[in-house]
Amino acid sequence: MLYGGVTGIFLPMTTDTQEVRIVLVTGGNRGIGLAIARAFEAAGDTVIVSHRSGVAPDGFPGVIMDVTDAESVASAFKEIETKYGAVDVLVANAGITKDGLSLRMSDEDFQSVVDTNLTGAFRTTQKVLSGMMKKKSGRVIFVGSVVGLLGSAGQVNYASTKSGLIGMARSFAREYGSRNITFNVIAPGFVETDMTSGLSQELRSKYVDQIPLGRFCSPEEIAGVATFLASKQGQYITGAVIPVDGGLGMGH
Repeated sequence: MLYGGVTGIFLPMTTDTQEVRIVLVTGGNRGIGLAIARAFEAAGDTVIVSHRSGVAPDGFPGVIMDVTDAESVASAFKEIETKYGAVDVLVANAGITKDGLSLRMSDEDFQSVVDTNLTGAFRTTQKVLSGMMKKKSGRVIFVGSVVGLLGSAGQVNYASTKSGLIGMARSFAREYGSRNITFNVIAPGFVETDMTSGLSQELRSKYVDQIPLGRFCSPEEIAGVATFLASKQGQYITGAVIPVDGGLGMGH
């Protein structure tokens, strides 16, 4: 016990005994996923990045995982659990777009987006549940989108998957809340990524005009919400949709 210099004031000794968590970020090799991986690493966690091909970003252990392939997912989780142990925090970020007007959208373009964005999120979440239930603790964060609330012309496949993540998160939250496992959705708006950097200035200005805060979001702002949801301060939040969209989707 330590006592302060002022008589009668007791100051308890404090030590940082926070356990290092195992964090998996799917699709964490670029953009929003990479920003999230870096934020968790900065917080002292062991962060594993999954990617479909190529190599992991510098400084991160990586694992090849195609979330549309059940065998690939099973193999990746076997590797993760053998090397690092059970996953404490899952950020289900892997996603694709195949935009087009609904009248001309092929079955393949619709189904491939569903398989990646929605079914892939289910597969990876299913794999972390056993370990989290044993520990009676866990955090699952789905990266959704404002279009899952607003809808988006030319993105019926993508918007449907992002809406589906909300129902998925809330169903999981009701099933596993008693095990102290939380499930939440972050719903970004327009984010400064390689994808949006290719927009014409005219189109960019059109989008910015719709955003009350008058700018795109940075990937780091999304990452900050992810780390908060996985922190002690966020432990009583589950089944929530957290918009990070500059007010674009307010009221929805």
